[in-house]
Amino acid sequence: MQRHFHKMHGLGNDFVIVDARPKSSEGPFAVTPPLARAIADRRTGIGCDQLIVIDDSDCADLRMRIWNPDGGEVESCGNATRCVVALTGAKTIETSGGVLSGGAIDGEVEVTLVEPRFGWADIPLADPMDTKPLPMAWDDLAQPLALNVGNPHLVFFVADADAVPLDTLGPRIETDPAFPERINVNVAEVTTNGFKLRTWERGTGLTLACGTGACAAAVAAIASKRATSPVRVDMPGGSLTIAWAPGEKIRMRGQATHVFDGELNLDALA
Repeated sequence: MQRHFHKMHGLGNDFVIVDARPKSSEGPFAVTPPLARAIADRRTGIGCDQLIVIDDSDCADLRMRIWNPDGGEVESCGNATRCVVALTGAKTIETSGGVLSGGAIDGEVEVTLVEPRFGWADIPLADPMDTKPLPMAWDDLAQPLALNVGNPHLVFFVADADAVPLDTLGPRIETDPAFPERINVNVAEVTTNGFKLRTWERGTGLTLACGTGACAAAVAAIASKRATSPVRVDMPGGSLTIAWAPGEKIRMRGQATHVFDGELNLDALA
């Protein structure tokens, strides 16, 4: 059985996108954790940081669902949202993390995400505690800001983001019992232009860019008076511009690139 897909990326954060809306003529696309893992596998599948499925929505132009390479479904992805806006022209997108909006501006795509939440139950944390900062530490990483920008993030401000062993600390922090739904881990370094950011994504690992991670870092920087809006966030795959003010939703602007179309051989992936 064949299924059409699009391969896209936002600053190297790459996606396999399947349009399952009735007008696509191919009909529904049922995703199981094993199928998501098989598609995301870079050796035996297509390879991606996330599998994205587009469907109809009752409250927006379309609905976007997101699966990580470990087979788990997650609430939101900023880079994927920009790619879906670029691919479909949708102005509003329903996600499990809220209804997002977007459009093309000056050759880039800007999307408006949800208003950030800082309450311990919004993250969520296993126990009540302050989130600005969180009174916890893992080796030399201590007292992050915790927030939810459609999905949960920790932001550590560090002197040298490249020096942090995020490949080992990331999975430890992600799976700490303090975070019952696991968590994304960001290390941010103040630069003359904004911030340098590295992210360990929940269920994915180290990625070239994380849109919601950039939003979380920018919001944390503005909330802690380390920066003023708009903020430039530099990641290994490229840069995003994030704008936010307290009481408002987050705006994120950057590139979205279509790489190629193809056909999934679902029988070979079974």
